Amino acid sequence: MMMRRLTCTRALLTHFRFIATEVTSSLLTNPSPITPVDQAHLIQVCTILYQQHNSPDLRLHSSLSSCNLRINSEFFLQVCNTFPYSWRPVYRFFLYTKTLPQFSHNSVTYNKMVDIIGKSRNIQLLWEILQEMGSCSLVNDKTFRIALRTLASARELKKCVDLFHVMNGYGFRYNLETLNNVVESLCKDKLVDEAKFMVFKLTEWIKPSGVTYRWLIWGFCNVGELIEASKIWNMMVDEGFKPDIEAVERLMETLFKINKYDEAMKVFQMMRVKRMDDLGLSTYRLVIKWMCKRGKIEVGNMVLDEMRQRGIQPDNLTLGSMIYGHLVRGRVNEAYRVVEGIQNPDISVYHGLMKGLLRLRKTCEATEVFRQMIKSGCEPIMHTYIMLLQGHLGKRGRKGQDPSVNFDTIFVGGLVKAGKTVEATKYVERTMKGGMEVPQFDYNKFLHYYSNEEGTVMFEEVGKKLREVGLFDLADIFERYGQKMATRDRRRSRAVEP
Repeated sequence: MMMRRLTCTRALLTHFRFIATEVTSSLLTNPSPITPVDQAHLIQVCTILYQQHNSPDLRLHSSLSSCNLRINSEFFLQVCNTFPYSWRPVYRFFLYTKTLPQFSHNSVTYNKMVDIIGKSRNIQLLWEILQEMGSCSLVNDKTFRIALRTLASARELKKCVDLFHVMNGYGFRYNLETLNNVVESLCKDKLVDEAKFMVFKLTEWIKPSGVTYRWLIWGFCNVGELIEASKIWNMMVDEGFKPDIEAVERLMETLFKINKYDEAMKVFQMMRVKRMDDLGLSTYRLVIKWMCKRGKIEVGNMVLDEMRQRGIQPDNLTLGSMIYGHLVRGRVNEAYRVVEGIQNPDISVYHGLMKGLLRLRKTCEATEVFRQMIKSGCEPIMHTYIMLLQGHLGKRGRKGQDPSVNFDTIFVGGLVKAGKTVEATKYVERTMKGGMEVPQFDYNKFLHYYSNEEGTVMFEEVGKKLREVGLFDLADIFERYGQKMATRDRRRSRAVEP
């Protein structure tokens, strides 16, 4: 028995993750400091809960009482963090703490337990705990968000509505702000259909506001259901609410993404006619970005001129889109004139310039922009390197005469070094058979495989070999990544070059 206990304790020491607990406003207002948790006692309690979570209450409570612990809210939260997806040990410990006269639960501890029970999809127990919280007047907005996220994801739509009625009976009155917070949370979790059902069923008790409709429009646009978003839009207008600019921009962006440019421009034209004063920088930037993506630089220039006539100055994101739009149409001189007129170019300007040059297959010129970007003190990000590598090597890699700098050599070597021998073997077999198209290469994974100290050495060696065969641009890109991006410490300590 003792050996078994030691084995389980070692396993818990290996696998337990003591995650930092959340601090809520109720704890922040408490003048007494949080008592640090004794990790030895925590492991002891968690070991007992792990071993005896199916034992009778008398035996479990006796084992826990023998530890002689001083349990507080922080200790309970740490126990919950040890079992983030297992409701039984947490719930058994909760029942034990209720027998202790010196300890009482608050909204924070209840919400943490509700979150764990919800993640384990124990709906019946979740409902019982929620009713207990309501009877103790410990329900808050966070309780609603946690509980309704679980109920909605489990398609317990009736319980989603009943929760408001039940809590109203316990004194937590119907509240529009609570409803809006819940709708926002559900829409961000892509549970917009469930949010819509709940809003319409509660209309008799909580009349939705413009904020409610805005989040529903945002949610339907986020999941690509444009027809439903249009229905909510029309309903919002019929009830006398004016769609705010965020809902308008979200609808326009969704139309742009599904290639309904004409419909998006109709919405923009409607805003220009009826609500010109509401149009700001973000709306103009959105239209210019998508017009330039499509190559309609003339429309982008017209929108930019109107923007300036109204006294709204474009930011670097907007100008970066204009630069890319000029380059897509082959207007290199116009693009550089826009760049020269920018006083403080940032990474969005350089990205627009490099992306456009790569689109024109001017890889050497794009790499020169990369060097100028570094000299100006603007540090590249991961997207910068991926964009340049795709421009030089192509989406499926490059073939070369020198095997030391061949794409296949670098790729297969990276897979082997990362321990992906099966993937490397499959790739070699496919290329040796011939007649089979090489799949699109994931440069993000490639750089991730080499993001370590060994990768730093590898990038230096590859840079030297690339220079030997005259590929100086690729050498600079790889060497710079190895110097500044290969490890987390290097990314944190990136120095601005003079």
